Amino acid sequence: MRRFGLVFQFLCGLTFGALSAPLAVEGQVAGRPVKIGVLSPQSPATSQGSLTAFRQGLHDLGWEEGRNIVVEFRFADGKMERLHDLATELLKLNVELIVAQNTLGVRAAIDATKAVPIVMVEVGDPVATGFVTNLAHPGGNLTGLTNMAHDLTRKRLQLLKEAVPSATRIAVIMNPSDPIVPPQWRDAQSAAKRLGVRLQRLEMRNAEDLRRAFQMAVASKAEAVLRLADPLSLVLGTETADLAIKHRLPLMVRARPEVEMGGLMSYYANPLDYHRRAASYVDRILKGARPGDLPIEQPTKFELLINLKTAKALGRTIPQTLLLRADQVIE
Repeated sequence: MRRFGLVFQFLCGLTFGALSAPLAVEGQVAGRPVKIGVLSPQSPATSQGSLTAFRQGLHDLGWEEGRNIVVEFRFADGKMERLHDLATELLKLNVELIVAQNTLGVRAAIDATKAVPIVMVEVGDPVATGFVTNLAHPGGNLTGLTNMAHDLTRKRLQLLKEAVPSATRIAVIMNPSDPIVPPQWRDAQSAAKRLGVRLQRLEMRNAEDLRRAFQMAVASKAEAVLRLADPLSLVLGTETADLAIKHRLPLMVRARPEVEMGGLMSYYANPLDYHRRAASYVDRILKGARPGDLPIEQPTKFELLINLKTAKALGRTIPQTLLLRADQVIE
């Protein structure tokens, strides 16, 4: 009888252990809302569309803010030096996971914690930047989505040249502080040789630099502008588009939001999809998955957007062959 009791206790222990591990987080959720943090180099205004998509993704998976999840947002408003302090603030709030936007946001989160799970979104090459060594099995406390794609900058420059066939000198505006910029610059230089255009490198770190960059582009008789991707490209998206129209320079930007702000063209994966997908990573981790076991996703579909209102303001006619290939034309 005593032997049966010991066996029964042993089996109960196994059953409880097997069930409690995967259900630990769910039990915790039932008792109180889970608190997560979102760290963004951008502003609430420029992040609105992406974060709405993220919230919708959470809602579709059963996470309702105020009921079973609390989301703490921290925005650097384009002041990248604030990111580390904001990441530390989130950790002091005892968040159980951090969603970090862009390469600099992820770097700040990684520097702040090696224990709390981090879901990255809209990050450049996470291997080249040293965040992980393997996309399929990142290990550690980091996973998420990368916007890394080979030849993306080359494709943007090629499309800009198609839009402005007569262009022989193109200004390239960039923030050299961001680690995702040097690979883009190298790709642009490689593409320029094939396209037979000269590039003018113009660096900027704030709005004042941006205005100065456009003045230099005009003084050097640039015929178009390529804006390399970094968080400031969205934070200063409206200013960039306004300056391009003012100086009558066709502007190739990163993604849909900057075209909607007035940029002439963009070629990129839809950033709303990135953030919607980020919610699925949050869901799996909160339900017990280890971030280091979740493969990092890469984009598979890109969209070409053209703003015909901007083309009209510039006095430009976009070639019909390019318009026919566009995924969306804003009129």
